Amino acid sequence: MLTMPTVTCSLDPLPPPAIEVEGLAKSYGDVEAVRAVSFTVACGEVFGFLGPNGAGKTTTINMLCTLARPTSGTARVSGFDVVGERDDVRRHIGLVFQDPTLDGYLTAEQNLRFHAELYGIDAGGAPARMRQMLEMVDLWHRRDEKVQTYSGGMRRRLEIARGLMHSPRVLFLDEPTIGLDPQTRSAIWQYIRALQETEGTTILMTTHYMDEAEFCDRIAIMDRGEIVVLDTPEALKANVGADRVVLGTADEAAAIAALRDRFGIEAVVAEGAVTFHVASGEAFVPRVFAELGVDITSVAVSRPTMDDVFMRYTGSTMRDAETASAAARNRQMARVVLKAGR
Repeated sequence: MLTMPTVTCSLDPLPPPAIEVEGLAKSYGDVEAVRAVSFTVACGEVFGFLGPNGAGKTTTINMLCTLARPTSGTARVSGFDVVGERDDVRRHIGLVFQDPTLDGYLTAEQNLRFHAELYGIDAGGAPARMRQMLEMVDLWHRRDEKVQTYSGGMRRRLEIARGLMHSPRVLFLDEPTIGLDPQTRSAIWQYIRALQETEGTTILMTTHYMDEAEFCDRIAIMDRGEIVVLDTPEALKANVGADRVVLGTADEAAAIAALRDRFGIEAVVAEGAVTFHVASGEAFVPRVFAELGVDITSVAVSRPTMDDVFMRYTGSTMRDAETASAAARNRQMARVVLKAGR
């Protein structure tokens, strides 16, 4: 039968952190996937890792879930060491992988029953728990249908229900809404918040969706294997302060030089447009048209968002970072293939 976890968020008035990480690193040969990250996650918190593919988010989760052994550093999850107490860690966490892991030839109920048996959940209490989880994700009425008939959003909801069957104190969600439409993504977040409120579950998730990061209590932005900043969404946006101005122009280099020389503003090209931050952006725009000395084809001003936060701390937009990360992975793969052919 499943034992109760050492760290209990709901009963202890001053519980220790659900996750404690100090100097955690992972290397694959010469590649540093995660570079000495340190952070804590409080009991009952929704903690998010925001960053492009290849930033080290999934590798970090894999180490915390004991699926990858750290190269250096320490981590404790629900009070257990991820290296020395792997079995204890696994008993007290839930994990929803980025890639589907359900058995499509089984029904929803059969998938959950198998999970219950795997985790040693008491047979007498398993049916009630199964119904509770399926009702929470609005799948009870489809419990007897094979998973292969489900839509992508339904399968994602079922995976979350399965990950919660054994009442884990910490639930890891690796890109839980990737590939889903906005309406389904919103529904998934309703379920996540519901389980946090009703069960006191601590949630650590990864995402590269900016709007999704807003739902987290705190966010760690990862880039090139490092945590570059960590705070609440509100604090991160407040630190940016200035408005974002996006200029369309046929001569980006001239516009960037003029902004620097005439206004002391450092601008960059992001997603095909000249982008910079300035206080009171709407009031500044007329000066740009009058004094820049470069033809402007379009201009847009917006208040700080998580996109601005990401750009401030990484120097690029998420889309550009994704492109650069993919190019880096391709170069690395080419080197491996070239080396193997010698």
